[in-house]
Amino acid sequence: MPTANATDRRLSFEAEALPHLDAVYRFALRLAGSPPEAEDLVQETFLRAWRAWDQYTPGTRAKSWLFTICRNAYLRERERDTRRDELVAEAARSEPESEVSGSELPVFAGQAHYDPEGEFYRSLVDARILEAIDALPTDFREAVVLSDLQGLSYQEVAEVLDVPLGTVKSRLFRGRKLLQKRLHDVARESGFIREDRT
Repeated sequence: MPTANATDRRLSFEAEALPHLDAVYRFALRLAGSPPEAEDLVQETFLRAWRAWDQYTPGTRAKSWLFTICRNAYLRERERDTRRDELVAEAARSEPESEVSGSELPVFAGQAHYDPEGEFYRSLVDARILEAIDALPTDFREAVVLSDLQGLSYQEVAEVLDVPLGTVKSRLFRGRKLLQKRLHDVARESGFIREDRT
């Protein structure tokens, strides 16, 4: 039987962290680029959040805290991937006579993965808009996604990205300008703006 403290911890986590599950997934999807990788990242985020829940101050900004954990988990995984790639390349250079046949190459289950939630989300936002956001340089993309898609304040974005407030404002300004240029034709085709014919 769980203790009162364990029950309180679980209820607190369910009340404050779990409502942000969809937002964290959308953020993870923009970072990772594919639904299977985003799902893994969300799972890692919530596992880390649960383990560190005693460090969280109830009633504060759980969403920002979760985004910070998600971004840090993503960056650590990317560092691991880079290091693994370096080790594989080093091993391949040291053993050039070894060969790998096509039948030995791994097949990733995620390639045939169907994601109904992701499909619904993508149906709400034009694919060209998501492509434009995904094409932004990483620093600008993170700031735009956190501020404009997730609704975080500039201060919250600064905390998640661990950069000064002025840097957030600069990245948002530059990221939005790039999006504006890329999405001008999309807006015109969708009827949001009309070209002056004079």
